[in-house]
Amino acid sequence: MATDLIRDGDRDLVEDPFERAYTRGLTEELPPPPATRDRALPPRPFVLHGAVITPEGAWSSGYVTVASGLIDRVSRRKPSSGEVLETDGVILPGLLDLHGHPEFNVFAAWEPPKRYTNRYAWRRSKEYQALVRDPQNRLLKQLPTHTQTRYAEVRALVGGVTGIQGASEASTSTSEPLVRNLDKWVFGAHRARSLIDLPSGSFGLPGFNRILERITAGDVTAFYLHLSEGARGDRVSTKEFRHFLDLGGATPATNLIHATSLTDDDLHTVAEAGCRLVWSPQSNLRLYGETTLVGDALAAGMPVALGADWLPSGSTSLLAEMKVARRQLALQGREVAAAELVAMVTSVAAQVAGLDEHLGSVAVGRPADLLVLERHHKDPYENVCLADPSWVELVTIGGDITYGRPDWFDRLSAAAVGHTIEDLVAWGKPMRLDTGFQGGSDVPALSEVRAALVQAYPPVGPIFA
Repeated sequence: MATDLIRDGDRDLVEDPFERAYTRGLTEELPPPPATRDRALPPRPFVLHGAVITPEGAWSSGYVTVASGLIDRVSRRKPSSGEVLETDGVILPGLLDLHGHPEFNVFAAWEPPKRYTNRYAWRRSKEYQALVRDPQNRLLKQLPTHTQTRYAEVRALVGGVTGIQGASEASTSTSEPLVRNLDKWVFGAHRARSLIDLPSGSFGLPGFNRILERITAGDVTAFYLHLSEGARGDRVSTKEFRHFLDLGGATPATNLIHATSLTDDDLHTVAEAGCRLVWSPQSNLRLYGETTLVGDALAAGMPVALGADWLPSGSTSLLAEMKVARRQLALQGREVAAAELVAMVTSVAAQVAGLDEHLGSVAVGRPADLLVLERHHKDPYENVCLADPSWVELVTIGGDITYGRPDWFDRLSAAAVGHTIEDLVAWGKPMRLDTGFQGGSDVPALSEVRAALVQAYPPVGPIFA
C-alpha cells in the first residue's frame, strides 16, 4: 500500500518498516518471475515404496513413480521399470501452510505478558515493539530483502511443507529458492491476493475493490484476508466483521484468516457466501486465550485449512499446529478423524488455495511435491498426525530432491553436488538440503543465510530446535 499510515479501527499508527512488512498485502497481479536456473531434476525416474496416502484412501503398501518432475504412476503393484527406494515410511503430498508471515520466523517464540482483546492491541504494545518490531526494523535495514524469507522457507521445508502463504513483498525476492509461495506466481499464473487490514474510509478501498472485481471476473481464485482476529465479544472485531460484509468481501474465493471473534451465526453467514477458513489455533490461544469456533465452521460446511502463523506467537511447524488443532476440536466437541486432519494440510488446503488441480494429492500427472515420513504407527493417517519434523525423511518439490537423508539424496540425485547442497544435523539425524530449487545463479546456501542473520541479530531463532 502506498501510504504512510495504517488504520486499526480506533486510531492511526505511524508506519515504519515493520508495519510495511507486516501489513503490505497483494492487491495487484504480479509480473512473471525472471528466468531461473535449469531444473536440477534427478537424472532418471525413481520409485518410492511405502505406505501411500492417495485420494482414495491410505494404502499400507504402494509405489509412487516420479518422472520428469511429475507423478507418473501410483500403484499397489511394483512397477516393472524404475529403481525402487524402499522407504519403510509414509508417502503423502507435501504439506501446505496457508497462513504465515515467514519473514518473522527468524525470531524465537514470544510469551505474551497478557491476553489481548484483538490484534490491534498487541500490535501497539511496548513489549511487542521491543521483542519483534524493533529487531525486525533493524533486520530490514541491514539485510538483503530475501534473507529472512529464505531462512523461513528452510524452516518450513524441513517440517515437510512444500507450499506457504503470506511471504511479504517487503522482505522477499521475486523468485524464492525453496517452497512454493502459494499466493504469488505459481504454476504459470498469479491467481491469489491477500490483505492484512480492511479498508478504512477511502484508505485501501481501491485495491480492495480491484480484488473483488478480479474475483467476479474469475481471474482470482483465492483471497486471503485477516478478519476479526480477537476475542469473541470484542467490539472492534465485531465492527470489523460488519464492515467486511458491507464491503461485499464475502465471496466464494475469500479465505478468512483467524476469524476468532465470529459467532456460530456469523460463521453460517460466511459459509453460505462460500467463504473458506484458514485456522491458526496456537497463535490465537497465546494472544487471546481462545480460538475460532472451528467445530461450528465445519458444521456449517466451511472448508478449513491450517496455518502455523508466525513463530512469535504460533507453532514451530505445521505438524505441531496439527496437534493443537486436534486438541481444540476435541474441546469444542468436534472429534475429527485423522484423515480429516491430514486433509486440512493437503487436499482441502489445496482446494482453499485454489490449486487443487496441481497440489494436495498423490495422483498421476501432478507435480511431484512429496513428503516421506518415518513410520511409527500402523495407520498412515495417524502416523502423520503424530509426526514431528524429526520424522521427515524426504521432501521433493516438482521432483527435485530438496531435503532428505544423505543416502537417499545420493541415490536419487546421482550423488549431486553443488554450492547450494549441504549436510545438516536435524534433531540429531544426518540430513542433506538443497536451497537451489527455483533459484538463480546467486542463491546462497543455508550456512550463508544463517551467518548473515546471526551477525545482524545474534538471538535469531534456530531451525532445528
